[in-house]
Amino acid sequence: MTERRKVGPATTRERTREIIFGHETPTGKLFDVVLIWFILISVLVVMLESVTSYQIAYGTWLRAAEWVFTIVFTIEYALRLWCAPSARGYARSFFGIVDLLAIIPTYLTLVIPGGQALLTVRALRLLRVFRVLKLANYVSEASVLTRALRASRHKITVFVSAVLTLVVTFGSMMYLVEGSAGGFTSIPRSVYWAIVTLTTVGYGDIAPQTAVGQALAAVIMIMGYAIIAVPTGIVTVEIGAAARRAASARECRQCGLAGHEEDARHCKRCGAPLLDKSQ
Repeated sequence: MTERRKVGPATTRERTREIIFGHETPTGKLFDVVLIWFILISVLVVMLESVTSYQIAYGTWLRAAEWVFTIVFTIEYALRLWCAPSARGYARSFFGIVDLLAIIPTYLTLVIPGGQALLTVRALRLLRVFRVLKLANYVSEASVLTRALRASRHKITVFVSAVLTLVVTFGSMMYLVEGSAGGFTSIPRSVYWAIVTLTTVGYGDIAPQTAVGQALAAVIMIMGYAIIAVPTGIVTVEIGAAARRAASARECRQCGLAGHEEDARHCKRCGAPLLDKSQ
């Protein structure tokens, strides 16, 4: 009779690792949710501190809150280093670097005035919400978009070149028509106006004053609406093509079922191994 091996009680380090890194456990999810709220409130504190009226009225309280958050995040970072399977691996990871950058600016304010403005980098830590909501499972779908953008890069390049040619041409024409009296003091400034107008942003800092200039501006505005749809159509077509290629590539050769997820390894109908068409 085989003797069953007893599993000893989890150590403090293992329990801490389960709470901090165990995103599938109830305590791990609760920890992440509480952490996200701390990050949101700390970013809000930094933003309020940049408002003069709030800084005058509540500056002391805001600074105190900022130090409280920094101490909490410092303890959290130290705990992550302590309980991580590899402290060096965590420190070099994306989240490890972001976690470190989230606490450094407050300490820098002791020697560099105004360094607290860099604390808005804490907003990057909100990327952890993807793990809480399990949206990380869909990151693989980004490969379809990546392939679509790569496939359409030549068309996009031609499109951008055509747009640049148009804005330089229209900018030069507006410089000749309006001149410095209308605010078009140079060709680069006129090109800037053409870009703002063609993209339908319309800051309004420069505006044509003559009838000819206004007519030319109207033409550029109408062209802007038509041009915006071009890259959207190009990328949309390539996304559809990439999705179809991905679906056909994940076709079971045994039963013929298609449409498997890109990271699938076995057929969901017959269980046979899935092979790419290149294999």
